[in-house]
Amino acid sequence: MSDDEADPELLELLRAHLQGKLQIEEEPETGVLQGVEYVYDNGIDVAIDMRATKNAAETIYQQMQEKEFSTASWTDNELHPKTKDDTTVDFIFTMDLLNFSFWSELPQDERFAIEYKGKQWTGYWSLVAAMQRALDEGIPITDPNYWIDDEKFTLDSLKHVFRSCTEEEMPLLKERYDCLRESGRVLFEKYDGSILNLLDEAGGSAAKLVNLLAEDFDCFRDVHHFEGREKPVRILKRAQILVADMWACFQGESYGSFRDIDKITMFADYRIPQILVSLNALYLSPSVASAIKSNKTIESGSSWEVQLRAFRCSLQYMVCRADSTRDCEEAS
Repeated sequence: MSDDEADPELLELLRAHLQGKLQIEEEPETGVLQGVEYVYDNGIDVAIDMRATKNAAETIYQQMQEKEFSTASWTDNELHPKTKDDTTVDFIFTMDLLNFSFWSELPQDERFAIEYKGKQWTGYWSLVAAMQRALDEGIPITDPNYWIDDEKFTLDSLKHVFRSCTEEEMPLLKERYDCLRESGRVLFEKYDGSILNLLDEAGGSAAKLVNLLAEDFDCFRDVHHFEGREKPVRILKRAQILVADMWACFQGESYGSFRDIDKITMFADYRIPQILVSLNALYLSPSVASAIKSNKTIESGSSWEVQLRAFRCSLQYMVCRADSTRDCEEAS
């Protein structure tokens, strides 16, 4: 095509625009902040102290500076994968699919623990250690083909993967088994059995990947009703953690490249309120405080639980904004 000839593709775009046929796809949103903002405005059992929030931001900022925290810290841990390939993607997906509820009422030395490479691991790290141990033993725990194999993948085989060095078993083992089975079926029904195909469908958007996880996988569908709001409150904790882990592991490149990573919020982890209360940034009503102090179970999806999770998301967002403002001020 010579310099004085019109580009046919450009002409077609111009024609579509003039005829009102040009469709520009809007960038996806997770809807998390909108939901937690509603709970923040209408909740009556939890409150935020703004002055203490600013002080908490100062404390967190100083700690991050002193420890030189960055995405590189993710791979520094001895249990996290060191490779940067498709097997790492499978590992992260499996890890975050099963990353929930390690709570135990037993004394520390009696709780579920995994012995791996001469150490005992508890909590989240027990999950990662068990997965690494399984892979060392030739058990393909991160392979969706394994999850849908009726003969090889059973509750007993998963129990073997998570065999404990204490008397306590992995909490919610059956629920974790069901998560893997369901996710395996979804991956083969919609993504040809490939987690990479799921990433491709997201098209480099963190928000779209979170939404796909929530729409297609029951285990990632962390949405709840809150009185007075028609739409469900979307918290999407583990779906967002998966995106964040992918981004941190690959340091924003390759499989961890997301153009809108800033749309990922902080995560509604159940440990966070303990820290926020100790920093006087989060206030609880007497009834909620009493229930927590007496170790009463707060039911999943209840008004109290939704408020606790939504308020800590709001508070963490405020802390991050305060730290970002400080970074901007220091840069100028």
